[in-house]
Amino acid sequence: MNDPQSAQVSAPPAAPSPASPPASPLTHFDAQGQAHMVDVAAKDVTHRVARASGTITMKPETFALVAEGRAKKGDVIAIARIAAIQGAKRTADLIPLCHPLPITRVAVDFELDEARAQVRCSAQVETLGRTGVEMEALTAVQVGLLTVYDMCKAVDRGMVMGDIRLLEKRGGKSGDWGVAG
Repeated sequence: MNDPQSAQVSAPPAAPSPASPPASPLTHFDAQGQAHMVDVAAKDVTHRVARASGTITMKPETFALVAEGRAKKGDVIAIARIAAIQGAKRTADLIPLCHPLPITRVAVDFELDEARAQVRCSAQVETLGRTGVEMEALTAVQVGLLTVYDMCKAVDRGMVMGDIRLLEKRGGKSGDWGVAG
């Protein structure tokens, strides 16, 4: 009889033994699957650069306050630039497994897009070190955009941050990487 319920069912594959878990491509986990800070001691010291960007979109009226420097709390872009630089410098304090790095340069730019009522923040971070500065560039962008939000939230709580991404990284063993365009 060809009864589907009486068909033989094979046993599921055995789970890996706890003594030898599969190797993970995620570098922040050790052989036992526990989180750890990556050992970079054997890596070469090289010039490392990372660029990131993101946007914050707001009401046109809010954008006008920012663009014209009329926000109640002061010059939004100037304050956000300083905050972004500080964010890059404090990344290891915010992201638990990041190494504290001797940052050699942080450059932050803001572009105002009136047609979209949008502010774009771009950050470039550099170091001479054993590990990259991608997290520092991304943190700089996020903190810069959060500062814009903080300074304008009294008039526009519906602002939206987005398109936060790494644009480029250079240096180190894994080589260069970048987003086309």
